[in-house]
Amino acid sequence: MAKLPFIDTHVHFYDLHRKDLVYSWLQPDFIHPLLGDIDGIKTLVYAADAFLSETRFANVSKVVHVQAAIGAADPVAETVWLEELANRTGCPNGIVAHADLADPRVEEVLERHIDASSRVRGIRDFAEGDYLVSFDWLRGYRLLERFNLVCDLDCSWEDMGKARDVALKFPNTPLVLEHAGYPRSRTDEYFSDWRRGLTALAEAENTWCKISGLGMFDRRWTTDSLRRWVMACIEIFGVERCFFATNWPVDRLFSSYDPLVNAYEELISDLTLAEREALFFRNATMVYRLD
Repeated sequence: MAKLPFIDTHVHFYDLHRKDLVYSWLQPDFIHPLLGDIDGIKTLVYAADAFLSETRFANVSKVVHVQAAIGAADPVAETVWLEELANRTGCPNGIVAHADLADPRVEEVLERHIDASSRVRGIRDFAEGDYLVSFDWLRGYRLLERFNLVCDLDCSWEDMGKARDVALKFPNTPLVLEHAGYPRSRTDEYFSDWRRGLTALAEAENTWCKISGLGMFDRRWTTDSLRRWVMACIEIFGVERCFFATNWPVDRLFSSYDPLVNAYEELISDLTLAEREALFFRNATMVYRLD
């Protein structure tokens, strides 16, 4: 059991019984374009009750849910459902909802998210193409500051320079890099390219690195195999701009929950108590306003 309280800032819940929610990535015939077969997590329901039971020995203090209902006609329906879950179970504590930032009506969607739940803290947009330089997408991104929302960004190393430019353009909007930028290979060449991308993104002081999901492309990971990736994030962004998460239950395909949290704690065991607390819960508390 981890000694430090842990805020997990990347968890997905789903309920395929609900007619108002669609989970395209959990359909029986869906093959994930990067991960391949993910049938091991395609249960009909995975929600707060199951998560709280599964993680009861991991010292999880708070949870941030990141959008999972991909394909739903109305993205606010997921926020409504999560608010119902939170009222019943106390989980999740924060919500990163979905919005299409390039949609001309995105302001209305953001307003409805906020009205649906006081727990909404950020937006994730699975946009496609060269959206980081799109006028329409940037117009929507500009609204995040008005609503006091974080951007959780899916971004690989090739686009981190563009992401830095977005962050610099909107310095009052925190930009969180998800899954440490999805390092998709474990070669030395890829590591070098990935480090270069992270270094570019970190130039914007309003960017943060969420260290999570590393098992997706290191399926037989060990604490040692994670080490250089985790420590590079901390070196480049600094302890004050990193925090840990899991990507649960997706990463259950590659690990149990407790060993992953314990590995994080082991990797940073040489840091001061204040630094370890920052990575496990203090930074996440600040970024997602979880007090």
